[in-house]
Amino acid sequence: MDRQVVVITGASAGVGRATARAFGERRARVGLLARGRDGLEAAKQEIEIAGGKAFVFPLDVANSEQVEAAAQAVEENLGPIDVWINNAMTSVFSPVKEMTAEEFKRVTEVTYLGFVYGTLSALRRMLPRDRGVIVQVGSALAYRGIPLQAAYCGAKHAIQGFMDSLRCELLHDHSHVRVTMVQMPALNTPQFSWVKSRLPNKPQPVPPIYQPEVAAEAILWAADHDRPELYVGWPTVDAIVGNKIVPRLADEYLARTGYQSQQTNEPDDKNRRNNLWEPLPGDHGAHGEFGDRAHGYSFQLWLATHRGWLASAGLLLAAAVCGARSGKTSMSRATYA
Repeated sequence: MDRQVVVITGASAGVGRATARAFGERRARVGLLARGRDGLEAAKQEIEIAGGKAFVFPLDVANSEQVEAAAQAVEENLGPIDVWINNAMTSVFSPVKEMTAEEFKRVTEVTYLGFVYGTLSALRRMLPRDRGVIVQVGSALAYRGIPLQAAYCGAKHAIQGFMDSLRCELLHDHSHVRVTMVQMPALNTPQFSWVKSRLPNKPQPVPPIYQPEVAAEAILWAADHDRPELYVGWPTVDAIVGNKIVPRLADEYLARTGYQSQQTNEPDDKNRRNNLWEPLPGDHGAHGEFGDRAHGYSFQLWLATHRGWLASAGLLLAAAVCGARSGKTSMSRATYA
């Protein structure tokens, strides 16, 4: 495991950056894919300091030829790919009525088709070897759309449907290639500083917020374990399960709260640059501006990743209770006799 070959898209910042660091601490060999070279080079340095090895390939995941070239280059420089993590994304904070067709297309090409292209390149290499893991970084919004992010929510929904189809096909073919999707909560990443927005105030993740290291922990666990889907954080569980039970109530609730919860109280700069079409220069790291409000640990994630142990403990406890009751019953009968 310490010499795994891992590919991460969107590796220059945010969740991808935190995940790259985590694999670097395992001494893995990591292919770093993203548009921003500054962030990629900084991520490479962090990995190599931790004892791993990194290969940088600047690209736009919306270009399938670039993704395929990157996959080939990673295998030539690092070896056969064991884990492919699709994480790159972009979004626009805007009411649907103010969006343009070009913006919808761009978000879809990056956030949905980028995952498809990465998956195709991974499958071309993993299927002949009959091994490998593909991790899709999802969101609670893959099940529950919210206002002001229609393009992003639509793309995440599309990934979920794509994964259902792919998983069935792999099962049909008795393939040992494994696919999994990790559904994330709101995360403290730099995207809220560079996302394109038409909101009057600065955009923010919907509280409660988690640090990107929580997401990285979940991604590594999903890469190591045979779980088709993993929820991260109680808000993700609430959103997905609640939407299945009372979707219309969720509509009403989000209509009342969804606008305010995605904005701070600070006015946004209408002239600030965004990364929808081009990456912003510089190294933006893994964390955003909401560290003082972000949780660095998820008890729900601990429960989700230890459910086998918890089930065993529960069975042992139940057996002990039954044994104690049986003993009391036997003593009572003996006394009566």
